[in-house]
Amino acid sequence: MPVVLMEIALIASETKRELMVQSCIAYCGVLAKHNICAPKMTGRFVAEATGLPVEELLPDSEGGIQQIASRVAYDEIDVLLYFRENTEEPEAMLKDAMLMRECDRSNIPTATNIATAEAVITALDRGDLDWSNFINPKSEYNHAKKVKI
Repeated sequence: MPVVLMEIALIASETKRELMVQSCIAYCGVLAKHNICAPKMTGRFVAEATGLPVEELLPDSEGGIQQIASRVAYDEIDVLLYFRENTEEPEAMLKDAMLMRECDRSNIPTATNIATAEAVITALDRGDLDWSNFINPKSEYNHAKKVKI
């Protein structure tokens, strides 16, 4: 039976990076079966701590979150783990709202805390998230990229 590769995006605010790293260490075996992308600093911390290959995007401050939102809009992200700070900063709130709206529109499972991340990763490991291949069909390019024999 072919394994479905998922595209997983990781984002962690500066104060949440250690929590993201620890959760990735705990679930390294599951995450290793999928493709991971993250803004530069989060990606670097996770890759160094786990040895997982992580595609590093732009830093948060230079558009990394917007890059992920764009990938969500083009059905190139299947799961988002976003450990964020609660902030009143208008610009950060606007980026968060834009990303969450795009995930809702595209039916992307999104975890914004460690408890939900554990539930999503466990479901991913069991294959419970494979439904996305039927509800949000991918282009032939993306489909060929995701199926591994």
